[in-house]
Amino acid sequence: MPAADPARDIAYRRFRFPADLSLGTADGVVAGADGLTLGAPTGRQDHTDPHSGVTTGYETASWTSPAVPVGFPVEEIVPSWTGDTAAGGWLRVELRGWVGKQPGTAWYDLGHWAADESSLHRSSVPGQAGADARVAVDTLVVADSAVTGWQLRVTLFRRAGAADGPVLRTVGAVASAAVTTPVAGAGRTPAAGAGAAPAAARGRVLAVPRYAQRLHAGGETRWGGGGDSWCSPTSVSMVLDFWDAGPTPDRYAWVDPPGHRPVVVHAARHCFDHAYAGAGNWAFNTAYAGRHGVDAFVTRLRGLAEAELFVAAGIPLVVSAAFTRGQVPGLDYDTRGHLMVLVGFTAEGDPVLNDPYAPDDDGVRRTVPRAPFEAAWQGGSGGITYVIRPESVPLPAPPRQANW
Repeated sequence: MPAADPARDIAYRRFRFPADLSLGTADGVVAGADGLTLGAPTGRQDHTDPHSGVTTGYETASWTSPAVPVGFPVEEIVPSWTGDTAAGGWLRVELRGWVGKQPGTAWYDLGHWAADESSLHRSSVPGQAGADARVAVDTLVVADSAVTGWQLRVTLFRRAGAADGPVLRTVGAVASAAVTTPVAGAGRTPAAGAGAAPAAARGRVLAVPRYAQRLHAGGETRWGGGGDSWCSPTSVSMVLDFWDAGPTPDRYAWVDPPGHRPVVVHAARHCFDHAYAGAGNWAFNTAYAGRHGVDAFVTRLRGLAEAELFVAAGIPLVVSAAFTRGQVPGLDYDTRGHLMVLVGFTAEGDPVLNDPYAPDDDGVRRTVPRAPFEAAWQGGSGGITYVIRPESVPLPAPPRQANW
């Protein structure tokens, strides 16, 4: 297996249900055919949706993961999950750091998620900051260098008296240490033991369809406004359609007028974070993808050498980068954070992108030089990546310090 770059400590762990139910602590949840569901509720709670002002009574149950040690001082933890919610149901995902055999931080709320707006307005939870950690939208930022692990708790909310409630299929998190070394060119050389996989990615470009987010400018003004802000749901839509897994037309028939590509409007609406006021919440995007019969999660990769393993396996990646105009030749604009699809590599190893920030679909495909793009990806987000693929398509073998 590929070896981890010791300068980039990253570790990902995930739990799948119902198989992993017994690994954690179940408090009222039971194994269903497709994941964890509410059994006998263990609590009742009134919740006021801050975005509508509506207070609703819920029955609750929860699953708490075991403590997950990662073996290095943690700076950031990003959770992600997949599931579904019937009308009147939603999920709350909480995280805390762990030190040795005891908690290292308080519990922090990383999101209130529902598949649509029939239950509540899907949102992150702003205003959480303590001496031990703080929440930055979709990320737990840890202040205490002694934290070397994490623990997750997911609470399932079902409207009181409702027949059906939410389903939790997977939940996990990627933990990473601070980047302390320069990242430019960090992934140019294939990781030790990677074998022929990077070579198999060279000269391979996956046939991912090209969707331009800027064609939505001036159209739909809800859910973040379209043109300049829908990079993440547009990228997810490209990958879902690559796998022939995107929503069917009847699911986005509500988009009126249909405009250029209504499936992107559908994705933006169902990824939208009403507290953050944008459609770029990382976990909300993979949770949306996971509702379409595919496996989806957020992780961090150490560089383009690891990304080549996925392209060699036939899996495109959604990656998050930040850069200024001119920093990455071919990407002539400024962004503090932008999602695009890595679809392949040239024979020389330069990345080939489907960049949705284009005036039209023909302009989406771009080839950029390897080293500056890698620096913009690693330095901008620490290598954040959405992995979206059918379960029938195997993931590449992970490195010894597994980040997928």
